[in-house]
Amino acid sequence: MINFNFFVLPFTLGLIYVFLAVGKSWYRWIAALPAIDKVKLTNGLKHPGKIAAALREIFLESLIHRKMWKQNPLLGYMHMSFALGWFLLIILGNIESRYYSGTHLNAPYYPIFLKFFIHDKLVLFFEVYSVPFLFRFFMDFLLIFILSGLVLAFLKRKQSKWFGMKKTTSHHFTDRVAITTLWLIFPMRLLAESYTAGYYGNGGGFMTQPLGNFLVSLTPLPSDFVAYTMWWCYSLVLGIFFVMLPYSRYMHIPTEILLIFFRHCGIQPKKWYSSFSETEVQSCSRCGVCLDDCPMIAAGIQDSQAVYFISGVRDRYVPEEISQKCLVCGRCQEVCPVGISTDSLRLIKRREITSGQASDFRYLTNGHSGKGDVVYFSGCMTHLTPTIILAMKGILTRAGIDFIHLDADGSVCCGRPLMIAGKDRQANELIEFNKTLIRQTQARMLVTSCPICYRVFREEYNLPIRIQHHSQFLLNLIKTGKIPLQGHFSKVAYHDPCDLGRGTKTYEAPRELIGKVADLVNVREEREKAHCCGGSLGMFEASNSQRNLMTKAALDILVENQPETIATSCPLCKKTLGRHASMAVKDIAELVYEAIPRE
Repeated sequence: MINFNFFVLPFTLGLIYVFLAVGKSWYRWIAALPAIDKVKLTNGLKHPGKIAAALREIFLESLIHRKMWKQNPLLGYMHMSFALGWFLLIILGNIESRYYSGTHLNAPYYPIFLKFFIHDKLVLFFEVYSVPFLFRFFMDFLLIFILSGLVLAFLKRKQSKWFGMKKTTSHHFTDRVAITTLWLIFPMRLLAESYTAGYYGNGGGFMTQPLGNFLVSLTPLPSDFVAYTMWWCYSLVLGIFFVMLPYSRYMHIPTEILLIFFRHCGIQPKKWYSSFSETEVQSCSRCGVCLDDCPMIAAGIQDSQAVYFISGVRDRYVPEEISQKCLVCGRCQEVCPVGISTDSLRLIKRREITSGQASDFRYLTNGHSGKGDVVYFSGCMTHLTPTIILAMKGILTRAGIDFIHLDADGSVCCGRPLMIAGKDRQANELIEFNKTLIRQTQARMLVTSCPICYRVFREEYNLPIRIQHHSQFLLNLIKTGKIPLQGHFSKVAYHDPCDLGRGTKTYEAPRELIGKVADLVNVREEREKAHCCGGSLGMFEASNSQRNLMTKAALDILVENQPETIATSCPLCKKTLGRHASMAVKDIAELVYEAIPRE
């Protein structure tokens, strides 16, 4: 016998629509992948290990919301109760419906509205260990679990600080419709199942049965009519939510699954806007977690954070000012629950703005650079802080290193500042020039004092030699006994530069190096959570006063434990922090050089 009632139509039609809409988007994004990425996807989906890893991440991040838990336990529980609770409700509901129907082929709506169709299945008081009783117990338990998240969602709109969020995002019209229907789905289910159980006097669980008995006793209207109306309402809000999902922030739910598989198959962001970029943009849930962690908030800049920028990309309109107003420090990317490569998306838009701009590098000449075992490339910013160069050259000489100072005259930039500005074509001209000079040295290693240079050398130059930041190089010199140490500094706080820390994940080498010559004090927000110094070359739309506010916010964190010295491993950070610090700000190369006994 087929179980059917007309009230299931809104749900069924909405479900068909969302599957078609999401399926169409998935097909379009996959079809638009470059040929090499299609091969990666095909090969990845044939690899059990990659599939298992992707499913594990989907479980941990899409259902458990692990990153949200790390951000704030209350925030993590709220998201998990909705995602995991609904998922388990669907799984258990399907198992329960198969138990009652005796077949695996049920209509999609049957598990969702099961209590309407089996309301006459009586469970007696002595059957507490029966299968029907266990089903009803766990289904009620899961419903409470989800409803507890709904209560927290209401509280979050009023008291976001309880959830570790000072600021939250606003809703578009489609978002408001989708979130209203989402919040109504489970109360409607509770009322429909409870009224049905109350009307028939059985069929409910430990919550729905007594609640139904109570509601029936209070309702003046016929209970069967009210129950039937609730089933219609339940079906309607489900159907409307499904129809609105592709046009609201909840499109991130199915899109994030595809994005996770893309990543585990080896597909990475491109330098142009691609279907991978579109998948990332649609995976943004607009949760607003990135807002409070943006250093620009300290400067009163509240209109160009990652969530607003991505929203503009989604709506196909991003003002040039919004694209340019960003430190490109990567802090938002670290806290993003989905792990969207926000910096890459920002640079893509900058490239679109600056494409076609001419460059003139006729002043460059292919002069010979000499030969040595080590190439030292100090970088533009280091030339503005010459004490770092003096320290590095002194250390290299003392260690007996045969080195070439490639940019001793401060002639050529590494190219990354141009890339941050979106001028990749111009940057590539500089890169090719520098590669020629580096090859001429026949060196086995390149060392730079600038994290900006270090990052672009690693990511863009494709050189057949070892590349190290000076923190790594100096640490190795100490470990191999090539430089003696006798000096020691007390209470040094270390500031993680954005490009060295979040950009290249180099956190341990600078700290280990400082530990050789100083007492390192703890910093409350460090490593991937470190604040940008405010001097970032990636910001084109900030005034000096705004930059100063960002610098002071970073310093407030660094001086909390009253260090005597602030150390960093970036010349730009040293110069920026030094303008406002009430204590000495030194590069780690300077600390090491000062700790070497004078001959």
